[in-house]
Amino acid sequence: MRSLDRIAQWDLQLCVKLNRVCYRLTWRVLFRCVSMLGDGIAWYGLMAVLLLRYRNEAVIPVLHMMVVGMICTAGYKLLKAHTSRPRPYQVHRSIQHYIPPLDQFSFPSGHTLHAVAFSLIAVAYYPALSAALTVFSLLVAASRVVLGLHYPSDVVAGAAIGGSIALASIKYLALVA
Repeated sequence: MRSLDRIAQWDLQLCVKLNRVCYRLTWRVLFRCVSMLGDGIAWYGLMAVLLLRYRNEAVIPVLHMMVVGMICTAGYKLLKAHTSRPRPYQVHRSIQHYIPPLDQFSFPSGHTLHAVAFSLIAVAYYPALSAALTVFSLLVAASRVVLGLHYPSDVVAGAAIGGSIALASIKYLALVA
């Protein structure tokens, strides 16, 4: 078996196993809520709280998050359109989806991409947020697979892309400052 075939097999097997978590109502409700917060609500809320709490000091961090959010959205939409990877529940009958997708394709996970990007930027300015945002980002990433909307590789790719964009933007701002 070729390496890519083995990776695809592992990806599917892990997706099926994690999707079974949602057979229990408690987990299904938890991951639905986390995923819905990851739709943007949590990030808009974080930006609003930062502005209310830190006022003028938070303007640059919030603008930074907004610009990176726009870049991430454009990038992941472009990737989704070119890869056109179907969602796991569309291809495998053993995988159920427990929440409607926001768009048609699976690769990469936009929720995870944004969670990692926003978290890295927020933590760069406010390190005390590190633990909470790390846990939340991990839950968002897990929710996408558990709910049957993404393969684990979609989530890993989303995290890598979001992290790369955020870190590049942080480095860029450090150079021009």
